[in-house]
Amino acid sequence: MDYLDFEQPIADIAAEIEIFSKTSKPSAEADEYLRKLKKELTDTTRTIYEGLSPWQTVQVARHKDRPHTIDYLSLVFDEFVELHGDKLFGDDPAIRVGFASLDNTKVMVLGHQKGRTFSDRQQTHFGCAHPEGYRKAMAKMRMAAKYGLPVICLIDTPGAYPGIGAEERGQAQVIAENMYEMSRLKTPIICCVIGEGGSGGALGIGVGDRVAVLQNAYYSVISPEGCAGILWKGAQHAEKAATALKFTSENLLKMGIVDDVIKEPLGGAHRDHHSMAANLRSYLIKNLKTLSSQPLEELLDARYEKFRKMGVFVDNAAAAAT
Repeated sequence: MDYLDFEQPIADIAAEIEIFSKTSKPSAEADEYLRKLKKELTDTTRTIYEGLSPWQTVQVARHKDRPHTIDYLSLVFDEFVELHGDKLFGDDPAIRVGFASLDNTKVMVLGHQKGRTFSDRQQTHFGCAHPEGYRKAMAKMRMAAKYGLPVICLIDTPGAYPGIGAEERGQAQVIAENMYEMSRLKTPIICCVIGEGGSGGALGIGVGDRVAVLQNAYYSVISPEGCAGILWKGAQHAEKAATALKFTSENLLKMGIVDDVIKEPLGGAHRDHHSMAANLRSYLIKNLKTLSSQPLEELLDARYEKFRKMGVFVDNAAAAAT
């Protein structure tokens, strides 16, 4: 297990448990001491993770062992048949999409993929999709609507790819088109932020009837480093920016940006992929049943109103005080 800087107390206790387990002789006293150490490990982990700062949350959301879309495809869904290409330019590996089965329900699943190895991350640009990735996603979502399949979107990106080639191929336009088309797509849509939810890269597949975020994920208009570079002229102020952006799950739920927060295992999703997948699976099954029972016109009206109501505005200090 790789530990983050703020997890050092957890690492120290875990190391002590490992050494004691290997060196101690079996006895009642040894068993009791080991039990106390394990309880201390649990209590320390809980204390640290209940008090995460926004910047620490970003670190957890970016943890290299955190489950990605490809992990959930095998742990949450019963089968997955991948689809490729946007029929215009090419196939973007930063977005995976295909048919899947969830509790005997056929669905269309799509999500960002960062990659595990350095080679994979270079290929996917660390989960930053190009226009062809978003066009691929939208084409497959239209197919899902045509055949009456619900759509599930797994969001995990620091943002859309910002390179010259992506801009030349219409990055901003295709994200805007995706948001427009998803707002009126005639099939249930569930969007889950499983790690990073950064900027337009997240919004390109982020319009749905239910928008959820994992407990230690974040969802923001910009990355902390990007915000720090604009406001404070340096990425070294990323921690300050993370606090100002209020993008943690608690704040997102309070402000009505997301509908639900999906609980993570103790110590974060990276510590227990199977438990995290089970929580996500339960959430998806429950909400798919609810959404699939609604008439399509009511579903679309509710989706539209949901996004129109986001944000609270006041005209003056008197209005704010009332």
